[in-house]
Amino acid sequence: MGNEAIALGAIAAGVNLVCGYPGTPSTEVLETVAKRRPDGVYVEWSVNEKSAMELAAGASYAGARTLVTMKQMGLNVASDPLMCVEYIGVKGGMVVLVADDPGPISSQTEQDTRKFASFSKVPCFDPTGAAEAYEMIQEAFEWSERYGTPVFLRSTTRVSHGYASIEVKDPAEYTVHQPDGFVKDTNRWVIFPRLSYKNHQRIFTRNVELADAFSQYDRNVLLPGGPSGTVPVAGENKSAHRGIATGGISYTYVMEALKSVGASGTAMAGANTGSPSVLKVATPYPFPEKLALDFLKDLDEVLCVEELDPVIEEALLLICGKYGLQTKIYGKMTGHIAVAGENSRDSVQKAIDDFLAVEAPADSAIKDVEAVQAAAPAGSAASALPTPPPLPVRPPVLCAGCPHRASFYAVKQAMKGQKTIYCGDIGCYTLGNSMPLDMVDTCLCMGAGLGIAQGVYHTEPDTKCFAFVGDSTFFASAITGVINAVYNQAEMTLIVLDNSTTAMTGHQPHPGTGQTMMGEVVSKVSIEAILRGIGLTIVETVNPMEHRKAVETVKHVAAEPGVKAVIFKYPCIAITKPSGSMKVDADKCVGCHRCVQEIGCPALIYENGSVKRSKVLVDTSQCTGCSLCAQLCPTGAIIPADKEAKA
Repeated sequence: MGNEAIALGAIAAGVNLVCGYPGTPSTEVLETVAKRRPDGVYVEWSVNEKSAMELAAGASYAGARTLVTMKQMGLNVASDPLMCVEYIGVKGGMVVLVADDPGPISSQTEQDTRKFASFSKVPCFDPTGAAEAYEMIQEAFEWSERYGTPVFLRSTTRVSHGYASIEVKDPAEYTVHQPDGFVKDTNRWVIFPRLSYKNHQRIFTRNVELADAFSQYDRNVLLPGGPSGTVPVAGENKSAHRGIATGGISYTYVMEALKSVGASGTAMAGANTGSPSVLKVATPYPFPEKLALDFLKDLDEVLCVEELDPVIEEALLLICGKYGLQTKIYGKMTGHIAVAGENSRDSVQKAIDDFLAVEAPADSAIKDVEAVQAAAPAGSAASALPTPPPLPVRPPVLCAGCPHRASFYAVKQAMKGQKTIYCGDIGCYTLGNSMPLDMVDTCLCMGAGLGIAQGVYHTEPDTKCFAFVGDSTFFASAITGVINAVYNQAEMTLIVLDNSTTAMTGHQPHPGTGQTMMGEVVSKVSIEAILRGIGLTIVETVNPMEHRKAVETVKHVAAEPGVKAVIFKYPCIAITKPSGSMKVDADKCVGCHRCVQEIGCPALIYENGSVKRSKVLVDTSQCTGCSLCAQLCPTGAIIPADKEAKA
């Protein structure tokens, strides 16, 4: 996996300290380091990305090589120290691995770290796949130390989660990096305004120098086109000098697409018919201007193929303006490349075919059953192949037995008929917005539900305001929100969904679990003790699977003034395996469907697949035996599957 390659590359580079906060698609980098680390390499899941960035900076000040990992949303949390670290500089190499999420597949936004690199003035490396990522992170540490700056290694989902066979170094070949310790120097490490002004000038000059150096960096590549650098244009009696500029995973798609174009006999890199020049941009910031100028000078038209923001496109437009070039630049801003979402091999193929004005080649490897049927002789076995039905739509849903379902339902029942707002958060429990629960009215970013609930209260004091947050997110970004609510005398109910893990990103430990990423058993940090220390006098902990008690707890807590909290504590079903399941007594089931229609558990299904005149069945392959449905059944028809056997 690309993330494993990045981790192994960091180890080979002699990394001394790795820290971060879990977030798809970045998580496996730190997990791999934790599994494969040599003696002396320190690894931790930090409380949040800001804490991780500061930890890595401190170790770098002491001469350590450090790697800090996060997804693109986490970079926002880490940006405060990062912006300042760039002004101060580093001693040991410091690489900030940020995994962007085009699509987005598991994120709120499609934020582009290449833009953040320009904004923060931090150099950025953009690998095209697992093999290059393995090599590039080793080089990134060297560039960081050479220029005294943190650097980004910007991955994307298809680089992070794509697989490739690569050659890795033998442990005997690993770089051994020995930190030389922190040396006191207030003129270097203390960020007074005068030092910031001086260093801002230094950074500007350094990045101009880096742009020149990156033009010589062998991962920035200019592939010249075919004879005369020309590409025949279909339907016209002339040839145009054309090129393609790209980077990251899109470069991989471009090269695959050009092979297919060549297979059609129209154009191919290096073919006699002529082919487009290709500029591969491995360092989108500082942009390799001199190399790009060499690329542009003989071209009439350039297609920029990239994901997310038009970073390469804007850079080439700037160069054309600066040097008075007449080259036409196409890409996202001209509608030639999609402005949002992922690129794919197919979308890039189409864009290049359109740009080169060639007929799209037939690809026998991507024919579906209907195409096979159409091409097959009548009466043949191929023509008789059944047409596959469309894939069913599978909306995301909370797992069967998930304690969050019981928690949401308890709050819903307790507050029935009252004016409420339920402010959600980022995590598995965002799925509480799904029907029939419908218990997430807002969701912005980690920990934001607390602030939103307070904002609504101060605007509509007659609204019962709830904020939901998971246990991991509580430690990461919710504590300050609770303090703000207490200090500013808001009235709200905090619901902490404590399933004793960081479930959404793969069950990583956090301060409340009593275990570190290095396997050490430590004292658990008590959420209840923190809340009481902040000033809450009403903090109740209850098992959400005890439905009646849970409802009564929410009722009396929500009725109290000020800021108060309910901690719903029950382990994640994915790490605490069930010991049995439930079943339906068909003689007692009256087909009221309350169990199905009120909690939406995927283990509850209609007997005949239809709502009409149907009893309910339990899918024992999914059921965890949590018994929430049994507590709701008005006829007592849902019972433990082994009840009769015990009798």
